Amino acid sequence: MNIIPVIDLKDGKVVHAHMGNRKQYQPVNSMLCQSSDIFDVICSFLTLYPFKHFYIADLNALSGFGEHNSLINKVLRLFNKIHFWVDAGLKSPIDFFHQENYTPVIGSESCKEQHVDLLKTTKKNFVLSLDFSINKPIGPKILFENPKYWPKTIIIMALGRVGTNNGPAITQLQHYRNNNPNKFFIAAGGIRNSADLSALTKMGIHSALVATALHSGAITAQDINNL
Repeated sequence: MNIIPVIDLKDGKVVHAHMGNRKQYQPVNSMLCQSSDIFDVICSFLTLYPFKHFYIADLNALSGFGEHNSLINKVLRLFNKIHFWVDAGLKSPIDFFHQENYTPVIGSESCKEQHVDLLKTTKKNFVLSLDFSINKPIGPKILFENPKYWPKTIIIMALGRVGTNNGPAITQLQHYRNNNPNKFFIAAGGIRNSADLSALTKMGIHSALVATALHSGAITAQDINNL
């Protein structure tokens, strides 16, 4: 199991995401770090485990109220041995972050029908996030149903479970994994502990985006090493 720590950025701070209610997100409260500064938070994650990948969501860019392009570029340069997946919506060019340790994430919530065909022009050099509320897909229906628009790696993002203790979206993950065995699916949202991660591994999901369970100590360094 490959754990990918999540950094949610809002107004220059790392925040605690909860069920997609972005207006209510507050600066992160973590057992690992007393700061909500992105550099401090990343360093605190790295003291827990030498993670090779991180996921950054620019919530301002996704909401249409500003962006963190300059800050994220500084992060990419400073932590140049780590690979970052960045979801900053579709308003910035897909290659805005001119660093080799960067891959863009395109979330279905940011897409309209007219954007779907544009995904072909990226030559599949991106990670697709299929976003769900509680159980409802967010974004163009065709994007959820037609794998011809998909890259190799797809996140199943259960926004309605993010920051909760409800467990991962097993039904959606099983559906997509069983019907598209040639794709690489990543679980996101609701992961509570190492038992959830072990269950995901058994069903063929070998990577997961995790934030709350790392900050709370529910997933420890020993858990990660055991996995």
